[in-house]
Amino acid sequence: MRLLLVWLINALSLLAVAYVLPSVSIAGFYAALITALVLGLLNTLIRPLLVLVTLPITVLTLGLFTLVINALLFWFVASFVDGFQVGGFWSAFWGALLYSVISSVASWLLIPRRPRQLPQQQQPADYIDSTSRRL
Repeated sequence: MRLLLVWLINALSLLAVAYVLPSVSIAGFYAALITALVLGLLNTLIRPLLVLVTLPITVLTLGLFTLVINALLFWFVASFVDGFQVGGFWSAFWGALLYSVISSVASWLLIPRRPRQLPQQQQPADYIDSTSRRL
């Protein structure tokens, strides 16, 4: 269920990006769902390989080259998904940046988080708790 909610949030984030940036356009909600799915798959499968290959440039630019990788993937998805168009590299750059910010904030606000559970410390069998006093 959580995966479907993230997919829906990403599709709505794409629609918001298309609303804010005039150089990014999306045909409708169905195209946004398909685009969000393809972007998610590429970010899961191909992005780690690209980051590994471009690691020297990424280290040299203190990690800012990952923004370029995100823009290139955003632009690449627009080249073969019908109904999703990006005007150029800089449009893809700002679109990918805005898409990641909107989807991150929306996910943070809408998806319930599990409370952290600290591991309980094991007490020895002969441990006597001095704080529990009987009166």
